[in-house]
Amino acid sequence: MIDHLNWAATAVFIGFFLLVTVLGFVAAHWKRGDLNDLNEWGLGGRRFGAWVSWFLIGGDLYTAYTVIAVPSVLYAVGAYGFFAVPYTIIIYPLLYLTFPRLWAVAHRKNYLTASDYVLGRYGNRWLELAVAFTGILATMPYIALQLVGMERVIEALGFEGRGLMSHLPLTVAFVILALYTYRSGLRAPAMIAFVKDIMIYIFVIAAIVVIPAKLGGYGAIFDAAGAALAKKAALSGSKAAAGLLLTPKQIVPFITLAFGSGLAVLMYPHAMTGMLSARSGNTIRINAVALPAYSVMLALIALMGYMALAVGVHVKNPQDAVPHLILSVFPDWFVGFCFAAIAIGALVPAAIMSIGAANTFTRNIWKPFIHPAMNAREEAVIAKLMSLIVKVGALAFILFVPTKFALDLQLLGGMWMAQIFPAVIFGLYTRWFNGWALLAGWAAGMVIGTWLAWTPAAWVPVHNVFGSSFAVYNGITAFLANVLVAAVLSALLPNTARDDTRAEDYADLPDAQLAE
Repeated sequence: MIDHLNWAATAVFIGFFLLVTVLGFVAAHWKRGDLNDLNEWGLGGRRFGAWVSWFLIGGDLYTAYTVIAVPSVLYAVGAYGFFAVPYTIIIYPLLYLTFPRLWAVAHRKNYLTASDYVLGRYGNRWLELAVAFTGILATMPYIALQLVGMERVIEALGFEGRGLMSHLPLTVAFVILALYTYRSGLRAPAMIAFVKDIMIYIFVIAAIVVIPAKLGGYGAIFDAAGAALAKKAALSGSKAAAGLLLTPKQIVPFITLAFGSGLAVLMYPHAMTGMLSARSGNTIRINAVALPAYSVMLALIALMGYMALAVGVHVKNPQDAVPHLILSVFPDWFVGFCFAAIAIGALVPAAIMSIGAANTFTRNIWKPFIHPAMNAREEAVIAKLMSLIVKVGALAFILFVPTKFALDLQLLGGMWMAQIFPAVIFGLYTRWFNGWALLAGWAAGMVIGTWLAWTPAAWVPVHNVFGSSFAVYNGITAFLANVLVAAVLSALLPNTARDDTRAEDYADLPDAQLAE
């Protein structure tokens, strides 16, 4: 298993992993609160200021799989992989305008999840369940894909094995993650996010400076990458294969995929958890202005796919492109540092995702449908146990389901999450929509989107409209059907359900109340 192990890189890797493990357990004593209360364990007591939130939300949205997957798409098919950059830009105006309102009403009403808010706003427990179910459904493969990113760098260190033994290092890493998340809650990923983001920035800055210097500049990188992509297209005989520029047929799928992903990304339970843990609505606004720095970094990370082509990296699995690029360019000790940055970049979002899913399950499935009389301490216990179950489920996904299938399911995740957008975001500004109509719209969007994505061979993210060559992201089609159904039924149905919120609940809290 260790005959080909890169010992120098592995020693550095383990050293940094041990550092974040210690931080994960120490975090239980940071911003001390009663971790037997779900508000403290699952949202950090809503006390994270702008600086902590910047690292936490950034670590939440920009994951290890981002570092692996985005460059791998550019390595495999070229410019089409850049869709991830515009969609991360689209989300910040939405974040600035809407989430301070959601934070304000959630703070006043003690809502811990999007489903809590939906129940309070529309008084419909089945809509609450639909939002909770969608979030957990889409989160599971997302956590699994963080493990894919971690596993890629562990294998690149030289760990080998057969069967389940090949997953042993990954399993050990995730058991450690499970233990300190159980103990420290959201404080653990918040503290580790500082280390993770600093390491990622060092890694990216080194890559964008050192690699072009070795290859003769970015002009030489683009020339070499363009030639490599043209060769791939010629060998595959595919007219759809992209080079350094999009083909005409890829422009509309590119735009709709970027826009649809932007609708979805802030709806995930882990994104909600990161936002609602902020100290104030103004903290969210500050982060909406500052977080685009991560989008700049993402564009630079994406270019590593072209760098791998220019260096001459040849791998069967495109997800191995970045690890092998790092191995071919940097000394062993820095390889260990870079691989540790990517692995730690998996731990932070995986922890937040499991906490977000656990909060949602506890508050919006277990409590209302199984144990309505549950007290605050019991809520925290169930959430902690559920966070472990979610991690075990994600690990089992990697152990027993082919990675390609996991990626296919992740592409479904964005489509699914876009279907709760109307219930959450529209409700911040209007009470016109009927809860039952929104539930019907959600069901229509889920069925249509999943049906469009299904093929006998694999899940596909886009479809041709009316059998033409005009392709659109499934999430956009499903979202439009969702809104249409919800709007028509809302016009027909009386809106008599109780609304527990008032107009003033959505306004910013005074400083005196924030200090309490």
